[in-house]
Amino acid sequence: MIRAHLTIDPHFTVGPIDRRLFGSFVEHLGRCVYDGIYEPSHPSADADGFRTDVIDLVKELGVSTVRYPGGNFVSGYRWEDGVGPRPERPRRLDLAWHSTETNEVGLDEFAGWLRKIDGQLMYAVNLGTRGVQDALDVLEYANIRSGTALSDRRIANGAQEPHDIRMWCLGNEMDGPWQLGHGTAEDYAQLAAKTARAMRQVDADLQLVVCGSSSAHMPTFGEWERVVLEHTYDDVDFISCHAYYEPRDGDYPEFLASAVDMDRFIESVVATADHAKAVRGSDKVMYISFDEWNVWYQSRYHEVDRITDVATWPVAPRLLEDQYSVVDAVVFGSLLIALLRHADRVTAASLAQLVNVIAPIMTEPGGPAWRQTTFFPFSITSALARGESLELKLECPCYDTERYGEVPYVDAVATHDRETGKTSVFLVNRSLDEEVSLEIDVRMLGAAALRSVRTLHDDDIHAANTLSEPERVTPRSNDSASLEDGTLTITLPPVSWTAVEL
Repeated sequence: MIRAHLTIDPHFTVGPIDRRLFGSFVEHLGRCVYDGIYEPSHPSADADGFRTDVIDLVKELGVSTVRYPGGNFVSGYRWEDGVGPRPERPRRLDLAWHSTETNEVGLDEFAGWLRKIDGQLMYAVNLGTRGVQDALDVLEYANIRSGTALSDRRIANGAQEPHDIRMWCLGNEMDGPWQLGHGTAEDYAQLAAKTARAMRQVDADLQLVVCGSSSAHMPTFGEWERVVLEHTYDDVDFISCHAYYEPRDGDYPEFLASAVDMDRFIESVVATADHAKAVRGSDKVMYISFDEWNVWYQSRYHEVDRITDVATWPVAPRLLEDQYSVVDAVVFGSLLIALLRHADRVTAASLAQLVNVIAPIMTEPGGPAWRQTTFFPFSITSALARGESLELKLECPCYDTERYGEVPYVDAVATHDRETGKTSVFLVNRSLDEEVSLEIDVRMLGAAALRSVRTLHDDDIHAANTLSEPERVTPRSNDSASLEDGTLTITLPPVSWTAVEL
């Protein structure tokens, strides 16, 4: 058995937890929108065609903001195609995912869906095939109350009140050669700066996100951020990070250490942003929007899913429908720990994606919706992580990995809410075969009481929830936990994620 020790002191804080950290992402990709959130023929569909069983699960998940409409999709998107009378909306080729877009759901419908889930819209503008004027047009349509051509058009289309979108992404993954309109960092930075300044002439209080790297492993990583921030630092509020993880050649010890890569990614971008701050003598802090993150088996997409015949590009094909296992959920929970660990600088994040496409929620057309294994770390963390993220002192043995070097068997973060006195601890055991006996010193919390301990674990690390067996994997109470004289003792099973509520 591995033995580890953790000390929690609420006086040592990282930073406040922004609720936007628990955002998600809906892209017009595969069955995320059509047959996902929207299926007018489904028995649970409401008057607007949205599945109410999915709405209930999204609420349970605890999503705050939702990034829309892409993703790679946005770089070829014409937003005006998705507004107005549905029979008049054009069908278009989606070059990003080799599909046909019907435009049945657009900005107005999606904003209406967000009201049903009590979420906020984070909108991405097309800086791939479009630019400044397009961004100004969609801003006018969405946010101006009335009295202009585009705001009055929105009203005529049935959306009386403005959508009041506060957070805007200036394009998507413009560092990627796969992206429509991809260019150099210099090209993108100049366009993003012009777009940001123009949008702020309409509303100076918008929050704007500039594209960082689509991966820390891109050949331009670091230099891309430096150049982009050199041009845009004074005009934007966030720089984005994107990261996806999957096991390499069945190396699960390395896969379980994926959060180490996320930590280093964040810290590298922070260092680059702070360099830009120092160069200009600014007192402004640049924050990170980690607006795409997840476990994603990208190798499967390249091998199986890609549609190549332009004559047969389908509507809402089954794309990227990864089935998530216990080990995937444990890695996923560890990635959430990494985001919370950097709550001082990561103040927005978007789980990619929300329904069907590499998603915590799955649906069957005309049939049920169910929770994937990754649903639980997100929903529980979203419910419990309140107040401030804490600095922790962890003493734990390590193991060796080829990519990340020595990695602790235990990954951990804690949050503390001064108003309620509640503390939550989130824990991962990365060992494939050994339990961890963990002692947590909670004396500095005062008269702490143990409210709940839930662990996600299964003897089969590849166990998953499926259409035929939707509740195969669920978190269970961890009865090993005990609290006595200011020490919480708990046993963490191999390959497990645990949430403790004090």
